[in-house]
Amino acid sequence: MNKTLRIGTRGSALAMAQSTWVAEQLEAAGYPTQLVAVETPGDRSSAPIAEIGVGVFTSAVREALVADEVDVAIHSCKDLPTEPDPRLSLAAVPVREDPRDALVARDGLTLGELPPGSVVGTGSPRRASQLRASGLGLEVRGIRGNVDTRMRKVTDGELDAVVLARAGLARVGRLSVITETLDPLQMLPAPAQGALAVECRVDDVDTEHLLQSVLDDQASRAAVAAERAVLARLEAGCHAPVGALAEVVEDLDDDGRVALRLSLRGVVATDDDVLVRASATGETTAAEQLGLELADELLEARAALLSGPGSS
Repeated sequence: MNKTLRIGTRGSALAMAQSTWVAEQLEAAGYPTQLVAVETPGDRSSAPIAEIGVGVFTSAVREALVADEVDVAIHSCKDLPTEPDPRLSLAAVPVREDPRDALVARDGLTLGELPPGSVVGTGSPRRASQLRASGLGLEVRGIRGNVDTRMRKVTDGELDAVVLARAGLARVGRLSVITETLDPLQMLPAPAQGALAVECRVDDVDTEHLLQSVLDDQASRAAVAAERAVLARLEAGCHAPVGALAEVVEDLDDDGRVALRLSLRGVVATDDDVLVRASATGETTAAEQLGLELADELLEARAALLSGPGSS
């Protein structure tokens, strides 16, 4: 393939950094690229993301791909709707960045060091539920805006801290601002957080094979498939209070040999911020099924909790 690959991306600093990284991988493999910025409804609105709708940051880029205005579309995988689009192929999930959440707090404080009543900003219902369930007495405030806008609210004294995706800070070269990387036991990340989704048209087989051979990472793809299956089964959309994290780990098979397995954890919150957790381990080749089974376990546990003594 000698043509220049037109890479469609949002125009935000983070999206451009992500897409530039993808372009560099393709260029290093000998494929010329061109970045094409596409404005999305999420870039034009300051309303809470949950109000604008699922796919707010992906739909315009996907439509540009379908219209043959670009050859490749790059998304933050956690923004991608779980419902498949039959026109498109998820050609590659590159090596995933650290999926954990990160705290950026005043005075270098960690989450546990923030005094009760401290105001913590986040635009994510998932993070808000887990912060309120932490027992630390924090006040959670909804915010929107890019990384710098959110962090400025801390430096200006409007907030005591914000919670952001560590991967986003890494991609824009801002890891130094993190005061604590949050352990998943404290805060389970969003499904597919830290991962990129690289799409092409389903009938563009040459581009699909190219992207898969250069960019796809099997361990990252398996983890993301399991986590997104949890989200799909819970019919949560990408901004409901659901967290999931899968990791490829070494385990022993029945013959005592080392084998790679997929370890998956999930959490879902009730309306009053009670957290329901579950975990499971399965084969990397059955990642989606593992996610569906874990989601069913979460649904059953949540239903039992809501129907138990003292429930309304």
